Amino acid sequence: MKKIYLFGLVVLGMLAFSSCNDDNDELTDSRLTYYADLHMQGDEFMIVPVGTAYVEPGCTGTLYDKATGENKDITSQIVIGGDEVDPNTMGFYYVTYSAAGSDGFLSTVTRTVCVCDPTVTLDISGSYNTDMNASLYGAAQNPFALYAANYGYTTQCTGITFKKLAPGFFQVSDLLGGWYDQIRGFGVQYTGGIGMMTGYVSADNEGNIDLISSYIGAWGDALDYIEDGKYDAETGTISYFASYAEGAVVMSIVLHKQ
Repeated sequence: MKKIYLFGLVVLGMLAFSSCNDDNDELTDSRLTYYADLHMQGDEFMIVPVGTAYVEPGCTGTLYDKATGENKDITSQIVIGGDEVDPNTMGFYYVTYSAAGSDGFLSTVTRTVCVCDPTVTLDISGSYNTDMNASLYGAAQNPFALYAANYGYTTQCTGITFKKLAPGFFQVSDLLGGWYDQIRGFGVQYTGGIGMMTGYVSADNEGNIDLISSYIGAWGDALDYIEDGKYDAETGTISYFASYAEGAVVMSIVLHKQ
């Protein structure tokens, strides 16, 4: 049996050697594919004053042609999709541009269009610290400071940032005031800020704050809503009530500008 086994190995080896050296063989397990190269015209982030018509800047594209060895203009093949921009309704709109490559794989780029009120001059941008005693958690509405002492990760939530994107529109680093990321220690245990409820809010000249959208990476969902959002310009204080997980988690959050 040993001789048969050895003979089999020799035959297999000869077949493998012959197959690898056959000049007529072609590589069939892999091949090059070429993706469309897309270039948005205009800005990636556009600001449109409410009531003003949105003018589509367009997008151009090229694709490498293997037959000619040159880049071919495929601008006419680009498909525009995503949101339809309503210039009369304030908010964020996402316009996508897509085109297929040599093997049908799509290339996509996205433009963000912000329809805003240019008369809003209130600016709440900056870095904030959470008021650990005034910010309350849960049905019992106990202060954040109590939980911070119990969990032991932080005694003060800091660095909650509001970044101005357009008149009256702001990007927020953590709408939960550091609850999961700092108090519960997600920022220590994990990387990537998965415990931060990032999002966008709008503000008017009277200091009223409303939620536009939000997202938390730890669970891949968002806030239910925020209400009673207010900015006090005299004290540099932001306050609001936040509901999460269909009301299972509720917070009254107070933030002071640093």
